[in-house]
Amino acid sequence: MTTKTTNHKTADIIIVGGGPAGLAFARSVADTGLSVVVIEKSSEESLANPAYDGREIALTHASKRLLQDLDIWQQIDNEKIFLLKDASVLDGNSSYQLYFGTPSQFQGKLFGNQVENLGYLISNNLIRKACYDSVKTQQNIQLLCGTGVKHVHTNDICAYVELENGETWDTPLLVIADSRFSNSRRQLGISADSHDFGRSMIVCRMSNTLSNQHRAVECFYYGTTLALLPLTENLTNCVLTANSQEAQEILALSPDDFAKKITQFIDGQLGEMQLVSTQHLYPLVGVHANRFYQGRAVLIGDSAVGMHPVTAHGFNLGLNGVAILSKFIHNATAKNQDYGTQKILSRYEREHMLITRPMYHGTNAIVKLFTNDSKPAKLARSAILRISNNLPPLKALITKQLTG
Repeated sequence: MTTKTTNHKTADIIIVGGGPAGLAFARSVADTGLSVVVIEKSSEESLANPAYDGREIALTHASKRLLQDLDIWQQIDNEKIFLLKDASVLDGNSSYQLYFGTPSQFQGKLFGNQVENLGYLISNNLIRKACYDSVKTQQNIQLLCGTGVKHVHTNDICAYVELENGETWDTPLLVIADSRFSNSRRQLGISADSHDFGRSMIVCRMSNTLSNQHRAVECFYYGTTLALLPLTENLTNCVLTANSQEAQEILALSPDDFAKKITQFIDGQLGEMQLVSTQHLYPLVGVHANRFYQGRAVLIGDSAVGMHPVTAHGFNLGLNGVAILSKFIHNATAKNQDYGTQKILSRYEREHMLITRPMYHGTNAIVKLFTNDSKPAKLARSAILRISNNLPPLKALITKQLTG
């Protein structure tokens, strides 16, 4: 029988969730000298050596700069950072494509610095490990792993956390960074807009005999969506999205039959393809919290907004929230001010939500339109691709969003 402790402890900042957003935020405030405690239900071993989960994360140039500033980017092997040079979008069986070239073509208009690629692709498990490695070098960050959060609550003076092991903590600032299905968010009384797309995605790596030219391709077929994310020229991450029942049936195919199905989807444009990794299935649910703070508790990462992956901006939005909140905390601590006040958290909410709300609802609208097989929707889809392709200012703005 395990005896639970009744210790009560205090930290300057407590973070619930040791995922990439939570660890990146911890690292971002490390130089303030504040004591930071990260609570993570998983074991520390799973943080130190996370398993491959099939997901490749698209990172913008802005996200790269932030990760470099936090000494996270430097923890990743350069050979495992893949360039995303350009991208195209295909609708149904049409050969017409909406094409996004490298941003250098817009130099002098919207981009202040020369950039030669749209962004970068890095495996999620490598980002998680890099965040952990960077945090472990900081003496004022404590990782409390292997125990979950039982309850959280807050008032205008302090926030409180009760752990499953019986420990209780209080803090001037509680940061919720667990997941889009956050129980802590619910306990704080923060409601959220949740959209279940009724679809699931299968992610895996496949080899291809013809070069993918480092180009990402998004194919909106009728009833099924296929995203091809280039890693090396002959290695591609495949993201196949279908209704949840069909996704289960596709997942049950043999590796050879699965490879044939993907090859048929793209008419053999990448040559012969073979499954070279494990496959992973994820339900697609989008979430946007209606508030980003309550009392002295604040939401970041997926607990604030969890995106549909079609625009590849989920983690980029999480890092944007990290940067905004960290900025306000640095400003307050530099002036010896209280960094967990409603004034500061409301400013964070306003600034971050200006970006997340239109991105979230815009993405959901795109997904709804491009998975609708009615004739009016098909006509609208075709028109949108052609208009976007032939209006340079619009195309430049979209490209700026893609690159961050």
